[in-house]
Amino acid sequence: MPHSTADLAVVGAGPAGLAAAVTAADLGLSVTLLDAGARPGGQYYRQPAPGLGAERPQALHHDWRAFADLTRRLEAHRRRGGITYLPHHHVWAVLPSGDTGSWTVHTRADRAAEAPAPAGAAAEATGPGGETEAPAPVIARAVLLATGSYERQLPFPGWTLPGVVGAGGAQAMLKAGLVLPGRRIVVAGSGPLLLAVAASLSAAGARVPAVVEASGYGGYAAHTAALARNPAKLVEGARYGSALVRHHTRLLTRHAVVEAHGTDRVEAVTVARLDRDWRPVPGTARRIPCDAVAVGHGLVPELSLATGLGCATRTAADGTVALALTDDLRTSVPGVWSAGETGGIGGAQLALVEGALAAHAIAGAARAAGPGARTAPAAPAASGSAASAAPESLRRARARLRAFADAMGAAHRPGEGWTEWLADSADVCRCEEVTAGEIREAVTDLGARDARTVKLLTRAGMGWCQGRMCGPALAALCGVPPAPDRRPLACPVPLRRLAALPADPS
Repeated sequence: MPHSTADLAVVGAGPAGLAAAVTAADLGLSVTLLDAGARPGGQYYRQPAPGLGAERPQALHHDWRAFADLTRRLEAHRRRGGITYLPHHHVWAVLPSGDTGSWTVHTRADRAAEAPAPAGAAAEATGPGGETEAPAPVIARAVLLATGSYERQLPFPGWTLPGVVGAGGAQAMLKAGLVLPGRRIVVAGSGPLLLAVAASLSAAGARVPAVVEASGYGGYAAHTAALARNPAKLVEGARYGSALVRHHTRLLTRHAVVEAHGTDRVEAVTVARLDRDWRPVPGTARRIPCDAVAVGHGLVPELSLATGLGCATRTAADGTVALALTDDLRTSVPGVWSAGETGGIGGAQLALVEGALAAHAIAGAARAAGPGARTAPAAPAASGSAASAAPESLRRARARLRAFADAMGAAHRPGEGWTEWLADSADVCRCEEVTAGEIREAVTDLGARDARTVKLLTRAGMGWCQGRMCGPALAALCGVPPAPDRRPLACPVPLRRLAALPADPS
């Protein structure tokens, strides 16, 4: 099978991946940028389809100028051959490339890529049912994982009703489809994303009667130093706050949506006050009429590829599992770097900085290793060419933004008592329709002590999303912290792709 080769393969074309790809190309590396989406930008810079004729897509985004600069640089490097951009490519595995010190990136393409195929590679052909011919694998001396994140959902009775969507999902509907999930939308959950979502929906013409924040903002008081070093974040928060006032949206802190009501779709939600551990306070319930709910409790790093490679993880300040990284964004696996939300949820600005910082480190390691060598020593270096390659301003910016991200994560981390709003009849695993009662029975009566055992007993987490929606709730009901999900394949792939692999890829 023909290959495309590169100094660096970047997986993910969101803010971190874009910044890494163009910076690495600026530094003279050949780069292959792979992404599952049709256009660069990831979830943060999601754009309307061209056929919708949006005249000002930038109006739906924050800091569009940075994205426009990245796409301009990407296109310039594509024309010169420094970057090969492969949209519509789902990466399902990254494997060592024999004894060459390189990596083989295996992908599945949904349909013909809009970008030109790499030199010598077979063109993607779409067959019946949207299936494609096998795309050429990418061979690279280094890999950077910029796979982003997905929403953390804490279920509640009625959350499967039509009209209940993720908070980020509501924003994606607006950015990509120019549509609203409803006309009267309650925004709920925890984290600063809620304010941005409420402001976007209100500006687009929706009525947002309330933003229901489960944690509150008092937790930031313990992190005054991080706040003081990030005045722009405070200004951004104030801007969102003023938008709530302008649109007559009520901010309910220390509250949560504990039930959604309706028949064919959501018609109202019950909101209750929470104690410090997120337990509903008796006698505080109130009902808010609405025709849609945008709910999310922050984000979860997408680590499928990283854990498949054996990269070490850590528990982040918000309670999610993130990658353990060095100061120059190396993972524990030599030759593999990571940037953005995979190292802990921190937002687009931090992702941009980390992408550029990682590119400098990879370029420095490539120069130190010489031609044809894997761009990492056996043990991550604390200093030397890789460490000195990055401008000090990037390091300072990363430290400042990461400190704020940790403060944000700690302030909005879910409390242990939230499961008390989860009635036994409520679905936890939407794909397999497994209820909270069935999971509790597996723990209390059948002796399950971890999420894997509950999965085997109940099928929770065995559906299409593979536990992405129910994973945090499943761990909480088991009384254990979330664990890294290790699996050999990061996404579905036809068996014939596996049969075509060498018998011993090492």
